[in-house]
Amino acid sequence: MPPIAFVAGLAQETNVFSPLPTGFSEFGGCYEVNGSSRAEAPPFPESLLVGGRRRALEGLIALREGPTAGAHPGGIVTRAAYEAFRAAILSALAAALPVDIVAIHLHGAMIADGYDDCEGDLLGHLRALAGPGCAIGAMIDPHAHLSPAMVRACDVLVAYKEYPHVDFRERAEEVWDLLIAKQRGAIAPTPAIWDSGVIGIFHTSRPEVRALVERMREIERSGAALSVSLIHGFPWGDGPDFGTRALAICDGDAGTADAIAREIATRARAIALSSPDTSLTFADAMRRIEADGPGDRPYVLADSADNPGGGAAGDSTFVLAAMLDRGVTGACIGPLWDPQAVAIAFSAGLGARLSLRIGGKTGPLSGNPIDLEVAIIGLDAHARQDFAGEPFPLGRAAAVRGSGIEIVLVSERDQARGPDLFTGLGVRLEDKRVIVVKSSQHFHDGFAPLARAVMYLDGPGSLQSDLRHYAYRNIGRPRWPIDGEAPLPRSIPLA
Repeated sequence: MPPIAFVAGLAQETNVFSPLPTGFSEFGGCYEVNGSSRAEAPPFPESLLVGGRRRALEGLIALREGPTAGAHPGGIVTRAAYEAFRAAILSALAAALPVDIVAIHLHGAMIADGYDDCEGDLLGHLRALAGPGCAIGAMIDPHAHLSPAMVRACDVLVAYKEYPHVDFRERAEEVWDLLIAKQRGAIAPTPAIWDSGVIGIFHTSRPEVRALVERMREIERSGAALSVSLIHGFPWGDGPDFGTRALAICDGDAGTADAIAREIATRARAIALSSPDTSLTFADAMRRIEADGPGDRPYVLADSADNPGGGAAGDSTFVLAAMLDRGVTGACIGPLWDPQAVAIAFSAGLGARLSLRIGGKTGPLSGNPIDLEVAIIGLDAHARQDFAGEPFPLGRAAAVRGSGIEIVLVSERDQARGPDLFTGLGVRLEDKRVIVVKSSQHFHDGFAPLARAVMYLDGPGSLQSDLRHYAYRNIGRPRWPIDGEAPLPRSIPLA
């Protein structure tokens, strides 16, 4: 009989500075909690589950499917929600026992009321329930807070290598391959963690970061390590394991794992310290655009400070207001989260003209609402956008045109991922000189091929790039760039 494998998922990235709390209603997925159930596509890819199903069809495992639950990035998760989802996963595992393998899809940066390290807590409970002989593995986002508790509870822990995270399918395959090999006794995964002393932004579209990713792949191909992950860290979280860390897992060789983790952490530190700040104010970006003169392709500006993918509300009006004040035309911006404006647009109907109050509804970091005379140019009751071959829902969505700017308004909060968020509503990108996307990096693969240049904006919002704006309470200090010095990389004990 093939080994029995249990698979589940619980994912949310917590921005402790976000004004949006994350409770039950923010989670989608397939689960039953407190007598109620939901069955819909969760807002994170189900690649770990799909990989498990494929291996079950191949006869490599007998699969037991547990709950999956995921929420878009947002504020701190309520204690009741986290504890209920934890209980649901543990209850499902208990019903499936005995099992040989546990695979779980996590984010790695979830913080709940009373829990600084949700993933370490959950994995610890899974280990206690499944027992020491069970092979346990997790797939996480690199924007995680990598804790010793997470690594101690796992045999296998693998982070996406790419940012934007287009390699989730490959990493899911890696998790399953390693877990099955561990369960068979073919490998003895031995981990090591090194902390870089910094917290950085590592776009893998940049040459120096691309080279680091290729170095990790080279180490894996050589057989020196089973898996190598760079954990970028999440700059807008707040916990004792905050920061950029490297994780190496070798086959029974603690010394090699330590040396590899040290190398990757040291190289990441050097990249962070030598990387220039490329973020611009909107005015600076427009001066560059105006100096460049006419062209046949648009400029893409990333409104990173209001990125819903990092927990921001996605309804800030600072950039839109600056565009209107400057008289920018031939431009578009989106997706802007405003369910109320979307509802009004649907009531008015396609082609209607009306005065619409847009954005600025969540709080001070969203700016002031903007009243604009608009025409309704696109409506879609089931809008979506593509990212790495996966559909991401935008809910009911409307495109409106006012003062030479086309705005995509959505009822489902999400960041910009693909050009179809605009084109699906009839916005013609080939006619635009400026495209503003509410995203930090996941837009890049879709929009960069269209762009004359990509620029990253900074300004007011829940994800400002100058981290000195934020009042961290729980992180280890000193930590560059929050503090003026960058401590040397250090090993993180796992004992």
